[in-house]
Amino acid sequence: MAHIPGLQIRRLTTSDAALYREIRLEALQKNPEAFGSTFEKESAQPLPWFEAALDRAAIFGAFLDGTLAGMAAYGVHESTKQAHKALLWSMYVRATARNLGLGKRLVGAVLDHARGRVEQVQLSVVSENESARRLYAVLGFVEYGYEKRALRQDGRYYDEVLMVKFLDDGSR
Repeated sequence: MAHIPGLQIRRLTTSDAALYREIRLEALQKNPEAFGSTFEKESAQPLPWFEAALDRAAIFGAFLDGTLAGMAAYGVHESTKQAHKALLWSMYVRATARNLGLGKRLVGAVLDHARGRVEQVQLSVVSENESARRLYAVLGFVEYGYEKRALRQDGRYYDEVLMVKFLDDGSR
């Protein structure tokens, strides 16, 4: 992977809550079809709500010259029978930082975090989001299902592709 000057990928902490809130709301506003939540719901939440989200999940940020340019979240299933699986969610890169490889770096950070903790990482992606599907495929995710009408935004339905990456097969 090519070096990206000024790039830092790190796990966000509660002290990053204001930055996280800003990028999360931007993602919900600019790409509402890609997220299960809504801008209306989350914009009404106070900053401590975002701090709690950062406490509950491992959310990684991509910083370009100190500015939060992307995010990706990781969460383990709570059920004992599903604790071998984790979920990659809330993946977003700001338009000004796209096509630099940040998405690949963010997903890589999530996968590195997941190794040794879980056996597989799952995700769902809107079927029309070809660039995201290609990114996940390049990183070793495989499609295992298709959910029709998974999300509904402004009266329109969006299908989702379900993908998984098995971490115990030796591939990255």
